[in-house]
Amino acid sequence: MEKHPTLRERIVDSIKEAVIQGTLKPGERVPEPELAERFGISRTPIREAFRQLETEGFITVTPRKGAIVSPITDKDVRDFYAIKSLLEGYAAMVACSKLSEKEVQKMESLNEQMARCAKNNDPTTFSRIDNQFHNVFLSACGNEKLTKLLHTLVQQFERFRMASISLPGRMNSSVKQHADIIGALRRKDVDLVEELVKLNAEQGAEILVKEILKER
Repeated sequence: MEKHPTLRERIVDSIKEAVIQGTLKPGERVPEPELAERFGISRTPIREAFRQLETEGFITVTPRKGAIVSPITDKDVRDFYAIKSLLEGYAAMVACSKLSEKEVQKMESLNEQMARCAKNNDPTTFSRIDNQFHNVFLSACGNEKLTKLLHTLVQQFERFRMASISLPGRMNSSVKQHADIIGALRRKDVDLVEELVKLNAEQGAEILVKEILKER
């Protein structure tokens, strides 16, 4: 049965899209009254959505000022991806000898779906499937504390990932990197798997940092 998004999820997606597309720019106020009017609702679900968006790094809520679109700094991006790279690289290395052929095939299928998203220029769906791709080896590594830590980290910095994925060429290069990761997992090449997964995160940082510095 198809799951319909809740009102909070619809508001969250609407604001995320506006931030990613640049309709709402860093430092700009998120118009709470306009959202209430647009969705025909009270401000309670909007404030619930704001709490989630603040956790994911999209907005900053301050007393009397309301919700402001958070800036993305090159330092924040580098710090996030440095941690992501190390943790995911380690998880993939541990998972390498444990992954079944069925799980590797699942990663292959997910990567094919991501290739279609790249072709259709759909970063939102790409990001969701990308999470599923990484979750296959995170679950297989068997370290629940590491998995939980990475999930929290990725959720808090969802905006960086979305901004990076949305840049020209990034989805296609990520699909290519994923194919290399799958190949290394099939060969049970532990060192190469760790290196490729780290590289996948590091390239995401490099592309986004370059874009931030260019905009300055």
